[in-house]
Amino acid sequence: MTIELRHLRAVVAVAEAGSFTAAATALHITQPALTRTVQQLEASLGVRLFDRTSRALALTEDGAGFVEKVRVILGDLDSAVALYTTRTLALGFSWLLPDPWAQQVIDDVERNSRATVVPRRCDDPIAALNNATVDAAVVRRDVPGDEFVQHPLFEEQRIAAVSAASPLAGRESIDWAEFGTLPLVINTLSGTTSEDLWPNHDGPVVTCSNFDEWLELIAADRGVGTVPEVARRRVNHRNVRFIPLVGAPPAVVRFVYRRNRVTPLLRVLRDAAIRNSPPPGGATVRQRR
Repeated sequence: MTIELRHLRAVVAVAEAGSFTAAATALHITQPALTRTVQQLEASLGVRLFDRTSRALALTEDGAGFVEKVRVILGDLDSAVALYTTRTLALGFSWLLPDPWAQQVIDDVERNSRATVVPRRCDDPIAALNNATVDAAVVRRDVPGDEFVQHPLFEEQRIAAVSAASPLAGRESIDWAEFGTLPLVINTLSGTTSEDLWPNHDGPVVTCSNFDEWLELIAADRGVGTVPEVARRRVNHRNVRFIPLVGAPPAVVRFVYRRNRVTPLLRVLRDAAIRNSPPPGGATVRQRR
């Protein structure tokens, strides 16, 4: 007799349920059909898998060894099938997905794969990748570690964010070098800025760990900050002013995922992210694979 998948699932179900009656209910089949299936498997293997009495059911020594191996096989099989049948992708981000790029990518994936892309905000996208809360993430800083694959997509122009109470609020522009002499507010977890961007900076630095805190610290005039230009179009805070920065290096938007969690559907999302990312101003960002 050929051993089929139904035989393997049957014996594991009985072992886990502790009775043929409960296992039959879990498998949505009749108890006689389940009993015949297990008996067929025992006949094919030439061993008894269960000790049966009128009051108890227990795995034999051979049965326990067999079920242990089958559990691994079924787990690997279910994981392999999930790689090709899971139809939802979670795209992590810490704040403000670039537009219209994000909408174009989501439309591209859902039109061509019938999958659903779910944007998922998280304070720390890298931690979300590590614990599998998201499948991929959009970040605006370099991600260290060989366990990650990152594709630089395009550049965003940086602008200044200052308090409406600051003397800088009325300026038409601020020079990047001058900006680096001022007190800084830096989102250390997911921001685009670090003190290292100004090698000679020796002023005060106020740190935080998410965009909302960063914005409120700016509004409270605890310091100045830099942010990609998208914030000027989409953030409306009455106590924050966004001002052009002259000579500021751009921020690079990156598509990041874990190297050991690549699935066919993730490749579809990755390719759409790259395909819909023309560099601004015709500049080219070399892909790192």
